[in-house]
Amino acid sequence: MASDPNAKTRVRIAFLFLFVFVIALSVGAYFIADLSKLQESIAARESRTALQGMADSGQIDEAIRQHPANKFLQLVAMATRAANETSAAAEKLAGEIEPPAISGAINLGAASRSDLEGLRRNLRTAEANATAFLPNYVALLKTERDKVEKYALSAHIERDTVGRLLGNLDKRHAEITAFASSMSSARADYYRAYANYVAVLVEEFGSYKVVDGQFIFPFQRTVDRYNIAGHAMTVAAKRVAELEDERKRLLKSQQEGWERLVDGK
Repeated sequence: MASDPNAKTRVRIAFLFLFVFVIALSVGAYFIADLSKLQESIAARESRTALQGMADSGQIDEAIRQHPANKFLQLVAMATRAANETSAAAEKLAGEIEPPAISGAINLGAASRSDLEGLRRNLRTAEANATAFLPNYVALLKTERDKVEKYALSAHIERDTVGRLLGNLDKRHAEITAFASSMSSARADYYRAYANYVAVLVEEFGSYKVVDGQFIFPFQRTVDRYNIAGHAMTVAAKRVAELEDERKRLLKSQQEGWERLVDGK
């Protein structure tokens, strides 16, 4: 294995949980979906008409300016703001998972024992932070839901309508939580595998050589142990990359869903 094995995987895992941006994109779609279940009141028809042709939920404020008395549009706008706040807070949490030293360029073949030990400690910290991310994220989603429910009730929107809206919100939260759980677990697995890989180098420091970017060990048992650790790290990095692809598909699907819903298709 190359002496800088994480050079190929760093691009895959150095993102700040980009999935959090799915929150702001999808919120309007879930709320607008409920328009089709409402009675054909003037407000409901006005809401759908006002939202038709929008590419994303960021244009809701314009609809509010055109229809300032529409309670449903005000609710959608408020829910979008709450989701944006959740997104910003989640991004901050995600950015704190990985100590800055991990993100920098690291040539393991040229690293000192002290450098390797420091990297291993940082990786253990990152693993713990990734594991702790999910409960903190779920707490953010609960706060968002509470804000939406409180606003909807204060706006005197019918309880049945509020119930359906919150049901849609809960569905969105469940989907995002499932993805966050998979991603945080995958990142923790990667950091753990990376730390175990570095641990081999720490323990064998002074006994190996680096030739043409490759580690050369004196004993086969060490080579076997090193290869096992390297393989585990590669598998973990692949899983993170797969989830990043899944995030992109989810984002595209929700964008298309928004466009279909607001255009009444």
